[in-house]
Amino acid sequence: MNPPTLSRPAVGVRSPARYGHGVSDLTPPADRAALLTEARALGPELVALRRELHRVPEIGLDLPITQSLLLDALEGLGLEVSVGKALSSITAVLRGGRPGPAVLLRGDMDALPVSEDTGEEFASSHEGVMHACGHDLHMAGLVGAARLLAARREELPGSVVFMFQPGEEGYHGARLMIEEGVLDAAGERVVAAYGVHVFSAHLPAGVVSARPGPLMAASDQLFVTVRGKGGHGSKPHLAADPVPVAAEIVLALQNAVTRQFDAFDPVVVSVGRLAAGTVDNVIPETAELDATVRTFSRENHAAMPERLTRLAENIALAHGLTAEVRYERGYPVTVNDAAEVERAARVTREMFGEAGWFDLPDPVAGAEDFSYVLEEVPGAYVFVAAAPPELDPETAAYNHSAQARFADDAVLSSAALLAGLALDRLAEG
Repeated sequence: MNPPTLSRPAVGVRSPARYGHGVSDLTPPADRAALLTEARALGPELVALRRELHRVPEIGLDLPITQSLLLDALEGLGLEVSVGKALSSITAVLRGGRPGPAVLLRGDMDALPVSEDTGEEFASSHEGVMHACGHDLHMAGLVGAARLLAARREELPGSVVFMFQPGEEGYHGARLMIEEGVLDAAGERVVAAYGVHVFSAHLPAGVVSARPGPLMAASDQLFVTVRGKGGHGSKPHLAADPVPVAAEIVLALQNAVTRQFDAFDPVVVSVGRLAAGTVDNVIPETAELDATVRTFSRENHAAMPERLTRLAENIALAHGLTAEVRYERGYPVTVNDAAEVERAARVTREMFGEAGWFDLPDPVAGAEDFSYVLEEVPGAYVFVAAAPPELDPETAAYNHSAQARFADDAVLSSAALLAGLALDRLAEG
């Protein structure tokens, strides 16, 4: 997941600053109390697992150490466990004692190429690699959910698929797991899917937040090479200068965003790299620009390659130059099902009290490959605030930072919430 920047509450929306809590402070209704009580009882082993995973982070699709630790943690739960072929994923199926549908719970496994600078006693032992996005908490939380649900096997009306997924950080791991059959691992297509993501900042610890519809952006990449003719800087008329053409393309990209797309269905195009030439008095042969493209609807996501390619190619052509354009698809828009977000809000409030839920007013411009799952089945992806209690969430380091720190308590609340969502959906039949 890309670094998040959450919107502040809109006018009339309750401020999250009034609603922070830690899992140890919660007083849930009786019907959800058992899950929280059991999650707390599992606390020492889940926190120990989280810290062990944090010490040995791995990047990408091949995570052998992480996979081995998780397989050991799932041992003895009576799950049907299989591992991936194209990636070191784990799919574990819990068969309930009563007939019913199947639901999916997901936790991502991979880390980031970041050198940790947190000072934690369980800091990464792998140089240049860190669980800076909290995936160690996701994995331990999902193991906790598996333990909570396995203890209820006999009364469980259906099956639960636990999706331990490598390669979320840009490697399309969810898509690969779908291709390998994770959505049908129980012998039938899952009817709903749920996932959580911890945040190290912004909201008070323990607050769960989400919104229906677009939750996170699609993220693509645009690469343009403008080709001209080099020459001496004193005689530009004898050359075909690609630099001003590239500059014009940069500006035109911004105009396209404001003039070709609905202001209420935003598009963000940010040029992060612009490169040309070697010295001041030589007109180069080429100029290059790289941009990230963020969209919040499937319609705009589909339209971007043709529109941006046409813009770059035709601006270059107008000046007698050419533009080579490469457009690379990233992750799709993460779209939450409205009914499943209502479920998540209700289960959260029942479990953590009214203070535990915050209606997120705006989508987040980061991207997430759980979007592939939500393109296939309805579900909800929710955020769990996890700033350590000694830090101010307004100033704490964000996800992806070398200083990002996460409260251990988030593992317990995530485990209980995921289990609660699965039980609530299965009860519908």
